[in-house]
Amino acid sequence: MPNKFAWIMSPDKTWEDKKDLITMSLESGIDYILDLEDSENIRKVGNFNIISSKEDADIYLVGIEGEGDGSLELSEDLNKSIDLNKAKEAKNKGKTVCAYIEITDKLHEQLAVVLGRVVDYIILVGTDWTIIPLENIIADLQKENVKIVAAVSDVDEAKVALETLEIGTDGVIFEVKDFGQIKEIANLIEELSTESYDLKNLTITNVKSLGSGDRVCIDTVTMMHPGEGMLIGSYSKAMFLIHSESLESEYVASRPFRVNAGPVQAYVMVPGNKTRYLSELEAGDEVLIVDKEGKTKQSIVGRSKIEKRPLLLLEAEYEGIKIKSLVQNAETIRLVDEKGNPISVSDLEKGMKVKGFIDDSARHFGMAIDENIIEQ
Repeated sequence: MPNKFAWIMSPDKTWEDKKDLITMSLESGIDYILDLEDSENIRKVGNFNIISSKEDADIYLVGIEGEGDGSLELSEDLNKSIDLNKAKEAKNKGKTVCAYIEITDKLHEQLAVVLGRVVDYIILVGTDWTIIPLENIIADLQKENVKIVAAVSDVDEAKVALETLEIGTDGVIFEVKDFGQIKEIANLIEELSTESYDLKNLTITNVKSLGSGDRVCIDTVTMMHPGEGMLIGSYSKAMFLIHSESLESEYVASRPFRVNAGPVQAYVMVPGNKTRYLSELEAGDEVLIVDKEGKTKQSIVGRSKIEKRPLLLLEAEYEGIKIKSLVQNAETIRLVDEKGNPISVSDLEKGMKVKGFIDDSARHFGMAIDENIIEQ
């Protein structure tokens, strides 16, 4: 259930009373806030994205003090909706637009679907998300390019909204009340956003020294542990689990934030079940850290370092599928064996088994697609 997110709604308090709650939200990784009054103060706290009806908002909001919250009467002819026409006008100006709708009756549910075909985000407010309206709206909008955000009050409501129909809403928004609530919902988002890969035991068929080439070290902002690394390979649909430099060596000190990944043309798995070329990565990009069980967590590239180094060709096989990749020819470069233990590429021999991932889909511009593509 990847790429779930949480937003906060600014509480109805004075700035001094809510400042610490907003700061705690940012420190918990929640950097989108719906606020109609204190945007200037909020921007001093940190780099928030502000959802508001003001012209300088990062995301332009319709629906509050409109038809969405019941302030204006909603016509049965939805084409005459004031909120809808405001949203269209803002989209025509190139703005990112969010609609706010309280689902109080069937007509407002229909408005949500109509607006969902126009806006970028839609906030749905209901009295009880265990009943049908949320399911209906998710089903009607699942093929539209809109993110659905459910208004919730606590972690239990957030879990229901994010898991409805197995697809769930894309995110939740909540009015911040206390530090515990913020932490619980932030932890839930992290848990539900975790991807998992079914790692296979690949049989090594050949290890061959090659000449030199440009190889990439990925330095992340995350301290990795033994058993963790990244999925990397010359083929986008077949990758080795390359271990992080989280182990001590007699040759170099441990650098647990680093994966010595491979040559510039190799693929690396990134969040969203997508791939990037190693040569493309730069500071600020997101990457996926994968452990020996296939569980993942997201991290950010702090630096990508390209240097010319001697290379090693690794060849493996899994159920008739051939896998190839290149790595730096050095004792400190490790894969993960079938028992989950790090193994140096200098110790690899024909017949040994190592962890890797085989994707059933082909890829086009890094995205999984249903197409037959030959990589060799």
